[in-house]
Amino acid sequence: MRIRATVAALSGTLALSALAVPAAQAADGPHLTQREKTAVAKAAAAESDGDTKITKVVVNKGKDIVVGTTNKVKFDIAVTATDPEGIYLGDAFLWHGSDIDSDIDGLLFSEDADDTCAAVNATTATCTVSVVVDPKTDLYDNVLAGKWKVAATAIGEDGDLAQEDNVSSNARIQRFARLTTNATPEPVKKGKTLTVKGALTRANWYTSKYAGYTKQDVKLQYKKKGASSYTTLKTVKSDSKGNLSTTVKASADGYFRYVFAGTSTTPAVTSTSDFVDVQ
Repeated sequence: MRIRATVAALSGTLALSALAVPAAQAADGPHLTQREKTAVAKAAAAESDGDTKITKVVVNKGKDIVVGTTNKVKFDIAVTATDPEGIYLGDAFLWHGSDIDSDIDGLLFSEDADDTCAAVNATTATCTVSVVVDPKTDLYDNVLAGKWKVAATAIGEDGDLAQEDNVSSNARIQRFARLTTNATPEPVKKGKTLTVKGALTRANWYTSKYAGYTKQDVKLQYKKKGASSYTTLKTVKSDSKGNLSTTVKASADGYFRYVFAGTSTTPAVTSTSDFVDVQ
């Protein structure tokens, strides 16, 4: 988990790209312009100043961020802000916890030194930062699945600063899920019983392995050979290990699959279909 000492030093406020270094050091750094030094100093003092306003923040283009056990996932945070003199730059990060000043248990921010700002008009711009989440270091526990909060900041061309610790957002980080289907016996005589098994598993960030998602409703669907769409046959509940099993009567050649609708912590997933030859 890369929760840096900077967060404590800034008392939960934003200091743009200077998050990676202590606020006092950043404010004195020779690589910063005077305007940036002023902005960092204001952020360290937890002050918004002037008429810069943050109007919208969009995380991952409005989609959930789905993370497995090994692969790093990259996503963007777009900060739209306005100032009569125009927008100089903006930044944002995700945080998890109950209070940004005293209770943060997860933090995801950009490692890049610069953001990219695109002018909307003379007074408004959208600044985009890229964030990479690594399940091995950033997501140390499954409690981090679900809703995350967003903190954002923006600086006007005149040096004015706007910052918000909890921007309105639907940002969610979810545990990647897998779903399987296997119908037996194959082939099967018409009218005989088919057993359709499967398994619903999801990433366990604590162990870096996949584990069964238990007591979840999963739909069993069927599509007759030559048909264009699936029909739901029944709903099956996963057992204590995430396994699925039910029986149906074989009627005609066709495809079976399981479909999981998803939850706040786990995305929807559809298994690969299993074709059954009915004789």
